[in-house]
Amino acid sequence: MSLICPICQGALQRVDNGAVCPANHRFDRARQGYLNLLPVQHKNSRDPGDNAAMVEARRRFLEGGHYAPLAKRLAELAASYAPERWVDIGCGEGYYTAQLADALPDADGYALDISREAVKRACKRAPQLSWLVASMARVPLADSSCQLLASVFSPLDWLEARRLLAPAGGLLRMGPTRDHLMQLRQKLYDEVRDYDDQKHLELIPEGMRLAHSETLSFTLNLASSEARADLLAMTPHGWRASAERRAAVIAEPFDVTVAIRYDWIEKL
Repeated sequence: MSLICPICQGALQRVDNGAVCPANHRFDRARQGYLNLLPVQHKNSRDPGDNAAMVEARRRFLEGGHYAPLAKRLAELAASYAPERWVDIGCGEGYYTAQLADALPDADGYALDISREAVKRACKRAPQLSWLVASMARVPLADSSCQLLASVFSPLDWLEARRLLAPAGGLLRMGPTRDHLMQLRQKLYDEVRDYDDQKHLELIPEGMRLAHSETLSFTLNLASSEARADLLAMTPHGWRASAERRAAVIAEPFDVTVAIRYDWIEKL
């Protein structure tokens, strides 16, 4: 067990109903099976992260198979790096995590999110993993303990990523390109803001380097109004755009471009 105490960084040991560190900080395991390693002093709000409605929208959309090619490629890439220990940082409701777990059956797997609602649902997908409610800025795992970190559509603390990785281990980052969901954005805004999908590369800290990059894109037909509503609810566009524009998106079927970039950023 490579878990560390989020309060004092002492090594955590399993006990019957959770985990304890040498300083006797205790953390209970929820009946669903996850450990809550987010102390109240590390919370920005009473219930941080995605709420139940957002988590359910994402679960319905992903279960519909709309992003299945993205998850398949993520799992293939992860398997090619053959880590002994891996962690999905910002796992959400666990759709991608479960496919990583299937692709890495012999590895020691961890998954965390700051949203209790997300982890509560996620841990049912792959009970063999160690599921955690925890902060991405204070990941409760020991230094240099992981060979692979997965970050899927998730914010990232780069220095924390470097701390967690063993030498020659890497961060497998999956994020949008400038073309991702372009047709949806055009329907929602008068002016679609362009962004540089390489900008994150400027943030790579000393001691890490980009070793591989590829893009996967395809056209998705959003035929059902539920799928269109769920896609809106699981993106920031769901609250940025006007109610009128959101209603127009949900009303009519349309095709949308899915364009995702995968980067393998390894620790030297």
